[in-house]
Amino acid sequence: MKASVYCIANTTPQAENIVDALKGAGFTNDSISALMPDKRSTKDFAHQNSTKAPEGATTGGVAGLGVGAALGWLAGIGALAIPGVGPFIAAGPIMAALGGAAIGTAAGGVVGGLIGMGIPEFEAKRYDAKIREGNILISVHTEDSNQRDVAKDIFKRFNASDISTGSEASVKSAA
Repeated sequence: MKASVYCIANTTPQAENIVDALKGAGFTNDSISALMPDKRSTKDFAHQNSTKAPEGATTGGVAGLGVGAALGWLAGIGALAIPGVGPFIAAGPIMAALGGAAIGTAAGGVVGGLIGMGIPEFEAKRYDAKIREGNILISVHTEDSNQRDVAKDIFKRFNASDISTGSEASVKSAA
């Protein structure tokens, strides 16, 4: 059964180590997501926001987002502003989920995007609070229980907190 495994990293170096280990374990850049507050100044964010960063930053622009090589390796990394919530840096499938939340009302915000990814509402609210405190949410899409165990082991090895698993909604095919 497909599911995602989630955790909270307290620092960017910790998140980089986790993403490097996930990459080393065979997870692809489009199966790993990261979400963190954008700690650049408002002026810097306004400048970046005028670019097409929400559509994915170029490799050269990743350093300008304040992330290192491991997080820069993730698919679709870019700056994202959620009305009423603030600026974030997002990468991977979470970028698309939150991009939809950003277009919608502020009420959805991060919590709405996380629920849309299959995270239970209680967990989504807890992760939202942790991210607002400056922590980094990392999630990894898994195909089976073996991959889930590998991801959880990596999260534990690097002292991540709030480790949980959420089932992914399956799309019914037309018969």
